[in-house]
Amino acid sequence: MKHTYKITGMTCEGCKAKVEKELRNVAGVTDVSVNLEKAEAEVTMSHHIETTTLKNALPEKYELSEKKEKNVFASASTAVPEEEKSKRQQLRPLFLILGYITVAAVLLNYRAWNLGEAMFDFMGLFYIVFSFFKLLDLKGFPDSFRMYDPLAKVVPTYGWIYPFIETALGLMFLLRFQTEIALIATIIVLGITTIGVTKTLLDKKSIQCACLGTALKLPMTQATFIENAIMLVMAFWMLLG
Repeated sequence: MKHTYKITGMTCEGCKAKVEKELRNVAGVTDVSVNLEKAEAEVTMSHHIETTTLKNALPEKYELSEKKEKNVFASASTAVPEEEKSKRQQLRPLFLILGYITVAAVLLNYRAWNLGEAMFDFMGLFYIVFSFFKLLDLKGFPDSFRMYDPLAKVVPTYGWIYPFIETALGLMFLLRFQTEIALIATIIVLGITTIGVTKTLLDKKSIQCACLGTALKLPMTQATFIENAIMLVMAFWMLLG
């Protein structure tokens, strides 16, 4: 008998191989086929195996759950809101962080309001906060990042140094040190990433966004594109202004 399961937490071919190996070691499993892009695993078994047994066989990084079949009789009006609600819940940490950064940038400049200074503070805080989350799992971040960043795919080392690049750019904006260079670097760095994000969204691939590292499991959605676009617009605005 065959059963299909959803697997979250896989970010590379190494993860795929690890999941296949661990599931094959479960007694009663005769074959395993993992689809990295769909985040699914098709398990062939000689007898029924409880989902919890398969789940416990995997490292904590991966989450296994039964794939829910779509109800063809369910109306689109009831199915779509549930999916949108799920995405909003998953992206809640991202929206909260962006909200806090925005409020902090405004408060830092409310006495003598200056839009340019507030934008520098926003960009600086953005980089510092986002690099912090990436540094929480410096070992796992590069694997997630090169799933969609074009440069990280070609130059793996880039994924390892990327969090430190963000930290450096954040400090440059906050300290107002060589801000023109920081703006140009922002356009180049986020421009490359945005190309990869756009391609991933157009290909409708289901992968994990690495914008907040691997500590918070965020899906790759339009919000990721908007997040990068905001920073790029600010960088162009400040550079040209």
